[in-house]
Amino acid sequence: MTRNALPQARAHITLDDLLRLDHRAKGFSFLPKQPVHSLLAGRHASRLRGRGLEFEELRHYYEGDDVRAIDWRATARLGETQLRVYGEERDRPVLLLVDQRLGMFFGSRHAMKSVVAAEAAALAAWRVVSLGDRIGGIVFSENGMDEIRPRARRAAIGPLFEAIVRHNRALRADDPRPSDPGLLNAALAKVPQLLRHDGLLTLITDAAGADDETVRLVTQMMAHNDVLMIFVSDPLEASLPDIGRTVLAEGLRQIEIDSSGRGLRGDFAATFAERRNAIDGFSKRRAIPVLPLTTGRDTADQLRELLGRRLTRSVSADHRARAG
Repeated sequence: MTRNALPQARAHITLDDLLRLDHRAKGFSFLPKQPVHSLLAGRHASRLRGRGLEFEELRHYYEGDDVRAIDWRATARLGETQLRVYGEERDRPVLLLVDQRLGMFFGSRHAMKSVVAAEAAALAAWRVVSLGDRIGGIVFSENGMDEIRPRARRAAIGPLFEAIVRHNRALRADDPRPSDPGLLNAALAKVPQLLRHDGLLTLITDAAGADDETVRLVTQMMAHNDVLMIFVSDPLEASLPDIGRTVLAEGLRQIEIDSSGRGLRGDFAATFAERRNAIDGFSKRRAIPVLPLTTGRDTADQLRELLGRRLTRSVSADHRARAG
């Protein structure tokens, strides 16, 4: 991380910050029934299988709806294409894997990656409990690992948020320890103890240290659960700017570089691209949704854009206009 970047990014989160996100956890959902342009819409974007379904009503078919839900008998009887609408059963366990390692204590814009991960976890937790599901988590860093078993309603919110804040507040730029890449797999190995089946595992991380063992652990969880990844990155990781000679530091280790060299900037970008391509490749092979979050923008706004139902009203209004 650069010395000059740190003061520009929000370094830490507080418990009040996470609690106040309650009112912003609206306009998005982790369920697979999303608007046509949502990242989780369609078979190719997601393998989230959902839970048991209860029939609620019939409604007109709109372009982009799942054709598998068409009720052909009702369509023949009424003379217009009808869709069967189901309501999701509640009380699904959702487990958040929240990365707060030293490598996440990096940011050149709006906030540190660790702060973005904390905010994403809080927004997900508030949204999950508002829908009647159970929420739990594994928060991990070089300072230890906290495991919070999924519990109903708001019973797990307090312990989960307190663990996130405790790990987040312990992060500091002068920590002499290097970031531990093995902690990601260590945290994943704990997941089966907290999430047995029919749940949703959400990884919130920069994926540093992901390897073949990571693939094995995630694939193992997918046998009985859904998996979603929130990939946190900083714009500086993808493209190192030409700012001349500068000092990069991690803990007590420092190195002076000349960022004006095209070769150095190219190698820097290639390393990040390789990690991102590996994630995208695994996502496509296993049909796991990957939500990219950047430190350069507000976290809640990004989640709403990626998962939001913002198109629902416009689609309905357009249909009514054409019908009129």
